[in-house]
Amino acid sequence: MVAVAGDNQCEVVLVGCGAPKRGMGWYHAVQMIKGKCPSAKLCFIVEPWFMGAGAEGPGGPEFAEFRKETEEKEGIQFFMSVADLPPVAEGKNRLALISGRTADNPRLLTECIANGCSTIYLEKPGAPTVAELSAMRDEAKAAGATVLMGYNKNVCKYVSKAREYADANEGSHITFVSNNAYENTPESLGECFERNSEGMLKNMAIHELALLVSFFDVAVDTIEKCEADKDFSSCQTLKGPSGKDYTDFDKIKFTITTKSGKSVSVQADRCGGDVSWAAVDMDGKEVFRHSMPDEDDKANVTVLQKEYPGAMPYFFSQDPDYITVKERVASFCANGTEPTGIATIDVAVETLRVAEYLTPTLQEQLSS
Repeated sequence: MVAVAGDNQCEVVLVGCGAPKRGMGWYHAVQMIKGKCPSAKLCFIVEPWFMGAGAEGPGGPEFAEFRKETEEKEGIQFFMSVADLPPVAEGKNRLALISGRTADNPRLLTECIANGCSTIYLEKPGAPTVAELSAMRDEAKAAGATVLMGYNKNVCKYVSKAREYADANEGSHITFVSNNAYENTPESLGECFERNSEGMLKNMAIHELALLVSFFDVAVDTIEKCEADKDFSSCQTLKGPSGKDYTDFDKIKFTITTKSGKSVSVQADRCGGDVSWAAVDMDGKEVFRHSMPDEDDKANVTVLQKEYPGAMPYFFSQDPDYITVKERVASFCANGTEPTGIATIDVAVETLRVAEYLTPTLQEQLSS
């Protein structure tokens, strides 16, 4: 038995599965295998690390077990490289969901386009630098491929509810709060800084920056001023597991004001817990807040915790949004449906430009 795309489905190749319960790619796979995204049929998984040099290392045996089960039960085919994939099935469109290391994305995008993928779902931030992501955008355009981004907070309930409230109340101010649940120790944060060495603004807080670019007219050219909240924020230099030093924010809060007078705030904390929210203030007082997970989400989280014990907590709280983004991208690829609310690669390029502009600006403010 081999997995094949059915009616109104695209065939999906997942590039970069990662370790079960740890890798975002693995969670994407699980959602598609469970049929949560009706327009997506996962047919292929490309995993160079765990099928190669990482096979015996941490996560390797778990991946081997996942592969065996998935091949046997689902007929999904596993490959070491994109080049090894079979040709696209007749009458079908192929979607590549790239969920590898950010540094590998430019090469992987080229390989996926060469392999006949007409749509690419790219995990944030897309590429390490603005220059690389801009080149990827141009390459895809020239090949007639569409690149859409996994910025799931663009479709999040807590974001849309806060925006609706703020739009109805003139003079209000939104703060987007993003939290992770790392332990507040040099070891835990050092490992986090090394694994996400592109830095917090290109990693954890990039989702919030994408919201600012998508909905608040924020761009490098429109920023009038950016002010760090020095009382809240913290930037540290810590040793990663390799022994190398990494400098990054473990928490940051800042307010951006645009040249047209709009202002919006972002707060991100690596050790803030696993609830994120959007708050609306009027005259300095909080008048509205919607959290993720909310009560509906919490019920879903409880179910998922039982189903996948020990998996990364943020998979569960954002589970419905991952499904929404994947389904909209897959439906676009398979059926040409408009991918409403999904960030384009143009939004991603500007988001990365904003991250590259803000990182030194905020570090300078915190050190002065």
